Amino acid sequence: MQEIELKFLVPESRLKGLMRQTHVKSSQVTQLAAHYYDTHDQQLAQAGIGLRIRKEGDTWVQTIKAGGDGIAARLEHNAVLDNDQVQAMLDNNELIPDLTIYEDTPIAAALADFKLKKLAKNLTRLYVTDVERTTRLLTESNEDETDNCIEMAYDQGEIIHGTDDSLRKAIQEIEFELVSGDLDFLFTTAKTWCKRYKLCLSTVTKAENGGLLINGQSYSPAVNANLDQLQIDKDSSAPAFIRAVVHNCLLQILPNSSAIVAGSIDDEHVLQVSIGLERLQAALTAFDSFSDEINPDWLPILKQTSSLLDNYYQLTHINTYIESELQALGAPAVDWTTDIENIKITPINTLQANDFQLTLLELIAFTMSDPSIEPQTDKLALDKLAKILSKQYNKCLKADKETDEVSSTEIVSDDVNVDTDISEDNQDEALLCDHIKALRYISEFSAPLLSKKKAKKKTKRWLKRLIKAHIALEQRNDDNQYQQFYALKSAKDTNALYGAGWFAAMLTDDPSYIETRLAKFKDSSTFW
Repeated sequence: MQEIELKFLVPESRLKGLMRQTHVKSSQVTQLAAHYYDTHDQQLAQAGIGLRIRKEGDTWVQTIKAGGDGIAARLEHNAVLDNDQVQAMLDNNELIPDLTIYEDTPIAAALADFKLKKLAKNLTRLYVTDVERTTRLLTESNEDETDNCIEMAYDQGEIIHGTDDSLRKAIQEIEFELVSGDLDFLFTTAKTWCKRYKLCLSTVTKAENGGLLINGQSYSPAVNANLDQLQIDKDSSAPAFIRAVVHNCLLQILPNSSAIVAGSIDDEHVLQVSIGLERLQAALTAFDSFSDEINPDWLPILKQTSSLLDNYYQLTHINTYIESELQALGAPAVDWTTDIENIKITPINTLQANDFQLTLLELIAFTMSDPSIEPQTDKLALDKLAKILSKQYNKCLKADKETDEVSSTEIVSDDVNVDTDISEDNQDEALLCDHIKALRYISEFSAPLLSKKKAKKKTKRWLKRLIKAHIALEQRNDDNQYQQFYALKSAKDTNALYGAGWFAAMLTDDPSYIETRLAKFKDSSTFW
């Protein structure tokens, strides 16, 4: 069967209020003791598979979870085990899952790459969970006299290392699982609770948390964009195409956001969620005509979130990386600690914001909604893409023409002006960078449909040149920002003058390199 579930972290400030709503007369409290299994090198985890044997009240259940959409839906198979047999195996420390029960089930496909007999021999208990689960059913009657039903489950407990019980990780989360009825009821309910208790979406499963524990990690590594996960074909309708594109963006945004709201301050998580948001904004802007279900309120919230993340990321990147590079060149040290501490809105504040979390929920709901019921379901995405790409391509060419020679001579002098704003040239360059960036992302989304077999090399070459032009412009844009940071900082710390001057010099050396990248991009014929 397919499990459709939304999981949230609960902020401490809202925990008491939430507990009052979870612990009602109709609630049930169950102790869950689960044993999680994998090979020593975690082959199942690498394949996105979780395997456990769990005591649920008085019953032992073997569960495997795999596949799904990577966000809210997963394949799940549960098998009730014989209590006496389980107890006997526990007494002898021989409790191991029985993989033969999956041979004729829908989950078999997820295990197709494994030799089950060999896998069974190599399974070991890596960690256990000790959780108190409070469940409550939320129902609503439909007009057709059927019931919508959601199981709300609040879990509190810990994950314990399989061979060293001194190593533990706390669990505190709430889940909403669709038991029966309409998907809309799941998301409407989740949004209501999210608003009331400021819940934050999390894609981190207990199995993933267990893997982090045994690997000595606090958070999963940052997730990059993966276009191989973009599920489209030449027959994709316009509504199906935009849903697939949004879904692909969420596969990058959600795991990185989940790490940040859980407490990660890793720059790479911030960077990757920012890139995911930029890709998503480009898609929603370019393909807004592909679906009547796109909410115009999404873009302003996504743009604001991106801006706040970028402001923080630039400063921490300077502190973590740029400073060490400059000091290696002989620059005096500049302390940015106070500047970072004075930022009132950090990435965790930004991503915990209720508007952003509700937007994520709406975007997930959008990707899971049925594209075939839209008015445009008979219109192929393929028929619209060339026109959209040409329009964006022409924006790039126009912006390039309007940009004067890419130079920052205005801010190069013996005395750095700490009050210098970004020049008009730099504003034009920033606009060109934005247009090139958007063209890159929508081209990457569109290429699988527009690229013909005989022209794959041409498409690959064009995208490669576009990406190089984007990276060059992005680097120059970053250098402009870093120059501004150091120039402003020098008003209070003269040590920052070195950095301001260094980046000003860098900006004078960039134009020819960027012009070369742009020229190669413009000289290449488009793939559509």
